[in-house]
Amino acid sequence: MNTKIYIMAEETTDFSQFEEDKNNDQYKVSAKKTVDEYKNLDAEDESLAKWKESLGLGSDVLPLEYAGDKRKVVVQKIQLLVNTEPTPITFDLTNEKTIKELASKRYKIKENSIYKLKIVFKVQHEIITGLRYVQYIKKAGIAVDKIDDHLGSYAPSTKTKPFYEVELPESEAPSGFLARGNYSAVSRFIDDDKTNHLTLNWGVEIVKK
Repeated sequence: MNTKIYIMAEETTDFSQFEEDKNNDQYKVSAKKTVDEYKNLDAEDESLAKWKESLGLGSDVLPLEYAGDKRKVVVQKIQLLVNTEPTPITFDLTNEKTIKELASKRYKIKENSIYKLKIVFKVQHEIITGLRYVQYIKKAGIAVDKIDDHLGSYAPSTKTKPFYEVELPESEAPSGFLARGNYSAVSRFIDDDKTNHLTLNWGVEIVKK
């Protein structure tokens, strides 16, 4: 995957020029089943039972984060790993307050730094297929890039595997006088049926070494 993650800033802006043409998308996804529906599928079939266990659909599926929680992908945190920083920059996404605060913060990254994102999340209710990390980027109000990284497909989290961790490929921060400054973006977690599980507005400032 070719990932070039300029990291992000500010409130949601217009990224319509990067949006996919939904009218051209003719791919149809088959109906998904819930965890309970999979569990009850041919319950007497031993080979199928083993297959369901391999997908994490056994009796040790984790309970929901809270009663009535309808979220299917729960992103718990994102870490920004930068080679010039002694510790990761961690974004706690476990509550609405910290998610909203991200839009007003600027995390400084030195030009030419090598960095990558580490995403920690759990899955609830059903198998998620084709999960993607999509990012739309602007600088000084001008759209400069779009990132679209495939994260994979995941079964509901279990007690033996309570969360998933995915690291995106390394990238190099831009450099030079024109490249320095604030970058703004919207980051989304989308699956293959176009469900948007989370939208984040966050940002960094590229600074001189």
